[in-house]
Amino acid sequence: MREAGYTIRTMAARCGMTTHTLRYYERVGLIQPVGRARNGHRRYSDADEAWLNFLHCMRATNMPIREMQRYAALRENGDASTLERRKILEDHRAVIAAQIAALEKAHALLNHKIENYRKIEERIRLPRVVQEAGEERALAAAG
Repeated sequence: MREAGYTIRTMAARCGMTTHTLRYYERVGLIQPVGRARNGHRRYSDADEAWLNFLHCMRATNMPIREMQRYAALRENGDASTLERRKILEDHRAVIAAQIAALEKAHALLNHKIENYRKIEERIRLPRVVQEAGEERALAAAG
């Protein structure tokens, strides 16, 4: 029994997840069964929090759950699985790098289009400003 530690609600808030996600991660084997207090409620440790933060980061980068499960299973083997775990992370890093490159390309295209629209708007606005200024002068002279 573990009386000390964080409740599921507290841990969810600390990790930016929902309580449902924490229960799901436990159910599918991404996290080991969490210690329980005498009342049966889960109590998470600082080590659990570090692991959950890692999982949250991997999920935020769209790592598939199956790949996360594979990594989690290898993690249980300790240092004997470092080569395989490193390979998973390197492969995922390559996927993220490709996504970043695609996003940077899209960002540059958006910037270009926005700048073009600003130039068009300025061209349209300039003749109006000149026309309005001329009208104001004519009214002032007539008045």
